[in-house]
Parts: sequence; C-alpha cells; structure tokens
Amino acid sequence: MGKKSKAKKKKGGGGGKVCASHILVKKHSQALEIISRIREGEDFAALCKQYSDCSSKKRGGNLGCFGRGEMVKEFEKAVYALNIGAMTTDPVKTEFGYHIIKRTG
Repeated sequence: MGKKSKAKKKKGGGGGKVCASHILVKKHSQALEIISRIREGEDFAALCKQYSDCSSKKRGGNLGCFGRGEMVKEFEKAVYALNIGAMTTDPVKTEFGYHIIKRTG
C-alpha cells in the first residue's frame, strides 16, 4: 500500500520537479572532452569547478530543483529525458553554450 507512486518519480520524462547539475562550456569539442573524462572516472563536480562558465560551478554545477518552464526548452527536454543519476551522453546546445547535464533528483 502506498508504494506505487515512488517508482514513477525515478523514471525520466515525468512532469514534476527535477533536480540537476550541469557543466556549461562554449565549445562542443570541449564538452565532448569533459564527457569523456567523466566516463573515465573523473569527478563531475571537480571538472565543473575547473571548466564551467556558469556561476553554479561554485556548487559543483548544482542547479537545485525546478519544474517545467523554468529552464530553456533544450535543457528542459534533455533533463526530463534522463533517469536519476544519469548524465547526457552528448552536449546539449542552448543559447548559453553547451551543457553536460546530470540529473540528481
């Protein structure tokens, strides 16, 4: 009893709030290099603090939690498609640059 709703929240594509961190860079090639380094075991937050152009880098890229309509559409589409704990495998291009997005909640 009461456990059905929890499974839904962990799957990507939901309509509720999500939590995410990101690394923002200007060049697609730099974003690809950072993705590769994270896949090889380097720390997301450490690479964010070193390379990100966003002020969130002070918090390891943590953007907190947000709902639909609060981020630019390309970013929103990518983050809602991720499962919790997953990271984008390709950089997400927006008007701000290229994002590497990790869904944290």
